[in-house]
Amino acid sequence: MTVEASPKSAHATRRERRRPAIGFVSLGCAKALVDSERIITRLRAEGYAIAASYAEADLVVVNTCGFLLSARAESLEAIGEALAENGKVVVTGCLGAEPERIRAAFPEVLAITGPHQYEAVLAAIHAQLPPPHAPYLELVPPQGVRLTPRHYAYLKIAEGCDNRCSFCIIPKLRGGLVSRPLPEILAEAEALVAAGARELVVIAQDTAAYGRDVRYPPASWRGRSVRTRLFDLCEELGRLGVWIRLLYLYPYPQLDRIVELMAEGKILPYLDVPFQHASPAILKAMRRPASTERMIERIRLWRRVCPELAIRSTFIVGFPGETEEDFAQLLAFLEEARLDRVGCFVYEPVDGAAANALPDGVPEEVAEDRRARLMALQERISAEKLRARVGRIETVLIDGQDEAGRTVGRSRFEAPGVDGVVFVESSEPLAPGTVLEVEITAADVHDLYARPIARP
Repeated sequence: MTVEASPKSAHATRRERRRPAIGFVSLGCAKALVDSERIITRLRAEGYAIAASYAEADLVVVNTCGFLLSARAESLEAIGEALAENGKVVVTGCLGAEPERIRAAFPEVLAITGPHQYEAVLAAIHAQLPPPHAPYLELVPPQGVRLTPRHYAYLKIAEGCDNRCSFCIIPKLRGGLVSRPLPEILAEAEALVAAGARELVVIAQDTAAYGRDVRYPPASWRGRSVRTRLFDLCEELGRLGVWIRLLYLYPYPQLDRIVELMAEGKILPYLDVPFQHASPAILKAMRRPASTERMIERIRLWRRVCPELAIRSTFIVGFPGETEEDFAQLLAFLEEARLDRVGCFVYEPVDGAAANALPDGVPEEVAEDRRARLMALQERISAEKLRARVGRIETVLIDGQDEAGRTVGRSRFEAPGVDGVVFVESSEPLAPGTVLEVEITAADVHDLYARPIARP
């Protein structure tokens, strides 16, 4: 169960028990998490309580993921668990775009809606549990209800995607690109910072395409005319005095200018670009940019402009038609590019993906072997790059303590939830959101170890 975490008095707890309580299970990526936050914010504004367990809930909402086969299986399992534990379930999210699949497995679900269909979710809840007569607007903070810790937040700037990658069904699930109005985004960012966020993680399905659907019109913000495009948005966010991190960037040419902002210190020197492969033949079959040589040149350019730049990417192995030669080209690319963080996935024939019609499927055991070989290579590169940071002084944002009681933080070069961490020596717990200078003392394959620099 995913719930809003906030201290409550005994009186407030008793009062909430008299109100309809909604349980919430949120699966999938950060974009889905933002959808969950928006729905929960609306529910709280209407006076509903958010339940901490199935037993306390009058109804459960399951926000699903449907991108990969494994994610679909997890979503179906979560729906089944919610039905078994509670019995009243509303399903939303990406898998909800295929209601017949859900109905076939669980005909008893109350309602099914697709991704970012907030009004439909609320209507389904209203049909089962009418809202209280008087909304408790004072229960909703200005920044909305969030499912992330107080010190960082995801800032979604657009919905949908106009790309037609042959392995992906996101456009079918979430539709085409729809950019949010720039003043609306900046107002939300200011509210998040005012509520304590020290880091804003900017996300969309295709973050770098922000504004393209509306042709980059000017907008008025704080007496200034600002274009509706990622570069201008980042410049404005850079004025807030917190870490600004970008995720999910398709490698468009405008990234070159974004790297210039990183070099100027306006946003974090962290670039998340899912290259997906390096073989021109496979990239063409994937309907992705197919010039590996040019991509290497751009990586070199980015590092010349911003020498401390950290680059994260993801790759797919076992794509239909991938030969050993194609895979060797991918390994050679990784050797030359020396990316800081890498994720690797074995191709999954998700229903509805155009790539399923391609010939020459790769046997699963071959694909798994290639994934293992790629990750072994990247672990060597990662270990070498992390060892090079030993002895450096870096700024760390504390996330809290892990299960072993160790203090865990991240530098500017680690995104929450997807990268390694910095373990900080501390004689007493450091509060989440603490920012401090540390000296990196050791490194392993994924993580760093550090000691605080004594304050004068």
